Amino acid sequence: MNEEVHPITSHPRAIYHHSSHTEKLIDGETASVSPSRHRENPSLPFPSHPDIPPGVENVADLPFFGFKYVMVNLGELYKPITDWFHSHPSPPLGIHRYIFSPTGALGLSIINSLCGYNDDDHADLISFPNIPNSPTFPWWHLAPKSYKYVKGEPTIEFVNDCLSATLVSWGVIINLFTELDGVYYDHIKAEVGHDRVFEVGPLLLPSKYTTERGGSNTTSSDDVLSWLDTCAAKTVVFVSFGSQVVLSNKQMEEIALGLENSGVKFLWVVKEPTGGHATGEYGNLPVGFEDRVAGWVPQVAILNHGSVGVLLSHCGWNSIMEALTAGVLVLTWPMSADNFANALLLHDQKLGLKACEGVDTIPDSADLARLFRKSACDEAHVERNRATKFALAARAAVVEGGTSWID
Repeated sequence: MNEEVHPITSHPRAIYHHSSHTEKLIDGETASVSPSRHRENPSLPFPSHPDIPPGVENVADLPFFGFKYVMVNLGELYKPITDWFHSHPSPPLGIHRYIFSPTGALGLSIINSLCGYNDDDHADLISFPNIPNSPTFPWWHLAPKSYKYVKGEPTIEFVNDCLSATLVSWGVIINLFTELDGVYYDHIKAEVGHDRVFEVGPLLLPSKYTTERGGSNTTSSDDVLSWLDTCAAKTVVFVSFGSQVVLSNKQMEEIALGLENSGVKFLWVVKEPTGGHATGEYGNLPVGFEDRVAGWVPQVAILNHGSVGVLLSHCGWNSIMEALTAGVLVLTWPMSADNFANALLLHDQKLGLKACEGVDTIPDSADLARLFRKSACDEAHVERNRATKFALAARAAVVEGGTSWID
């Protein structure tokens, strides 16, 4: 099949609108900051939105496509927050805007290139010749229908404005370390035209506090960690798709069969359906698995347990950084947003093996079983050794004198 490739080589003009910019709280012309009397912090109600159920204020309680609606809602807080700042007798001015990127440098480079891009010609493949290594992706890897740019559509325009603002911020902060995607880090600095781009990762290292992170859970963290203590080193497969992805019943059935037939030891974290999922079609475990999975566990502590060697993941950036810091091989199942760029980075660095792709794709349990067995033993020694090497580099980056410590 002949596939059409569209190169993306330029960036749209960044747009400033007070009503649609959540990141620019105060941006004055003078650098002087006057002392102000203490003011009580404001208590602001979460704005309502027709596509967000009443009482929901967290993206974890919405399907993944609900993220954009939360972004719009947060934008509604711009005016009351700035009004509160200006209510001070001597309001602070001259505060520079720093953007903290929720993804890595490769993902951020692609997002910057996509801002305002409209695939009117329905190209099969989208190429990025200006980005190092000239990555190319199918369009559906980059822009699911719920995020596709439609000129004039208010929600999409708002999201586009927020993403475009990265390039004109005073500085950019990224949770990464040089060895992982340094070439893309350098590309971001070239794109923004200054050196105020800071790599500060990995941000979350294991500590006594990481066993307490996470949401409510009926599974005791101590029970999970005690069970892991009984397993051999690097033999456990950890299955976790983050805080937003809810798997369909058919997807869960294939994963369950794959785990069962592989013979590996595993820990599977299952997110329950939210209000946006069709009743009865998501989140139901196959018979016999109800007592063999967990609701929510402290992921950092789990990944850093010596028995865990593999993570099956949607390739969210936080999960990737946590896995690499722990020296854990990643089985990639990218779903949406930056997931596909993150998976590409893992494959290029020989830190990940492909399991599946796509939010609606049903994997084959036999293929998964083979992959689980391979990844949990020396058959995947190249990737497992690379993961160990990168864990050392990640931890070295944040000690005194390391690349992230210096930034």
